[in-house]
Amino acid sequence: MKAAVLWALLLSVATHTYANNNILSEIKDRGYIRCGVNNSLLGFATKDGQGNWNGFDVEFCRALSVAVFNSPDNIRYVPVTAKERFSALKYNQIDVLYRNSTMTATRDISLGIQFAGVNYYDGQGFMVHKDKTVSSAYKIQDTTFCMTDGTSNLQNLRDFIEVNNLQDRIKILKLKSPQEMVENLNSGNCNATSSDQSQLYSLRTSLRNSKDYLILPEIISKEPLGPAVRRGDNNWFSVVRWTLNAMIEAEFLGLDSKNITAIKDSGSASGAAARLIGSKGNIGQSLGLESNWAYNVISKIGNYGEVFERTIGSQSELGIARGLNAQWNDGGILYSSPF
Repeated sequence: MKAAVLWALLLSVATHTYANNNILSEIKDRGYIRCGVNNSLLGFATKDGQGNWNGFDVEFCRALSVAVFNSPDNIRYVPVTAKERFSALKYNQIDVLYRNSTMTATRDISLGIQFAGVNYYDGQGFMVHKDKTVSSAYKIQDTTFCMTDGTSNLQNLRDFIEVNNLQDRIKILKLKSPQEMVENLNSGNCNATSSDQSQLYSLRTSLRNSKDYLILPEIISKEPLGPAVRRGDNNWFSVVRWTLNAMIEAEFLGLDSKNITAIKDSGSASGAAARLIGSKGNIGQSLGLESNWAYNVISKIGNYGEVFERTIGSQSELGIARGLNAQWNDGGILYSSPF
């Protein structure tokens, strides 16, 4: 009996390992990618009245669909809360998590997941009601912060309070979601919040009296946001990583959705551009994709800069400046590993 139980356990482990090492094959057989996204964060992931998903993170999900299926529509978006997002990934409810999630040591090492890159360099800031009449987070008095439970932002705020001895000045109201945060800010149950600056800009547009809230200048953390996958499948990890890198590298090389087809058809691409387009090398084949996978992504979705500007940048309601997310040769720190 004991031998039979042991054999069944070993078979179960082997089967789980095998399945976990063939995520791309499972996705192709299934016909779509399950992409975990924020349940509602303007600019990053929201669903409109017709049921269509839009936003910065959504565009990277669509890019993966193009890389695998040559169509942006082979996606099922799975809204996940901050608290459940990593469990949803670990327990195979989603294939990739694109939910403004910060890469940290604990998450990357001990949760059974793996971050595949950074698609947005952020930092945690503060937003307070104007009636607090403060110009600095260090001068906050008698303030209640609405915070989403299960986030690194909550721990960062606690560290900030402890290090600066602000325990008597700041109270924390823990909530389940950004929607609850908006409701409690609107109702006056709290008068401040602390989150990634990108999220603060988005949250402020959702408030009833958005002009009454100030975003303070202090940044108290590094928040590299990016996609995560389950640990154990190096090939799917590489597909997610290099699809992101392709969009970043395309911008650096001057390739965008408007010119890439003409450049490809003319045969004028050389070096890294030729390898990215697929006219040289076998990167796509090594990933289990078509040779022109990256060309398909750029022609149908666009490069990193195009996605940034139309979803959260100059062409969007948020109007966020590129800042650190500009290319490394243009004042930012964004760059892809070489193709």
